Amino acid sequence: MNVFLILAFLFFIGSVGGWILELFYRRIISNGKWINPGFLVGPYLPLYGFGLCVFYLLSQIQINGILLVIIMMLSVTAIEYIAGLIFIKGMGVKLWDYSNEWGNIDGLICPLYMLLWGVLGAIYYYLVNPYIVDSLHWLEDNLAFSFVIGFFFGIIVIDTVYSTQLIVKIRKFAKEKDLIVKYEELKTSIFDQATKTKQKYSFIFTIKNNMKEIEEQLKEYKKTQIKRTKNLKRSVNLFIREKVKPKAKKKEKTVKEQ
Repeated sequence: MNVFLILAFLFFIGSVGGWILELFYRRIISNGKWINPGFLVGPYLPLYGFGLCVFYLLSQIQINGILLVIIMMLSVTAIEYIAGLIFIKGMGVKLWDYSNEWGNIDGLICPLYMLLWGVLGAIYYYLVNPYIVDSLHWLEDNLAFSFVIGFFFGIIVIDTVYSTQLIVKIRKFAKEKDLIVKYEELKTSIFDQATKTKQKYSFIFTIKNNMKEIEEQLKEYKKTQIKRTKNLKRSVNLFIREKVKPKAKKKEKTVKEQ
């Protein structure tokens, strides 16, 4: 079967499957809310699509399983880092932020999430790969499904154009206000504001493609950031007063007694 069709099929599976995984990760583990993950508005995450393609291609290499999983982990982490840089440098938006995680690099990758990619790589290699091979045999017998894949890519192209327009408008406002926009935080802020004011919340079209509405959403987001910064400073000052200063005074008192 054509390699291009195989990779297109795997990209389709990985993108949709990754979107579902991230959706429930946010609901159950991350922030407890139903937030539409990713840059695009549709139910797919291209990063996972590329990841599945990489996993499949690397699984064809005849080497030690553990070494292969490590290569998978490093490869997808590199893709994640490059994708993050493209959005930061090219569009001025941070799609995800690991700044609070230990050992992070530019807030785009970190040991914890690198390890999670390794876990996904191991799950794929030892458990999922046989089913992927079976699905490719199924595709070979049902080539009509390639029309569905073509439709899927057509939707992604339209979605990319639409979402890029949103990013351009967000970047314009952020540049004028000297604001760093973190995409996931922005979506969460919109969700919280809609819940607070009992307004209608759009899960798919969370960010409106209207400059006036985008500015209003970003203003609320900026207020949230300012409030978070103030709370952080207050917590740090409280910690210094309760922990650091008493220890310093105690040490100074001990020195004087000596």
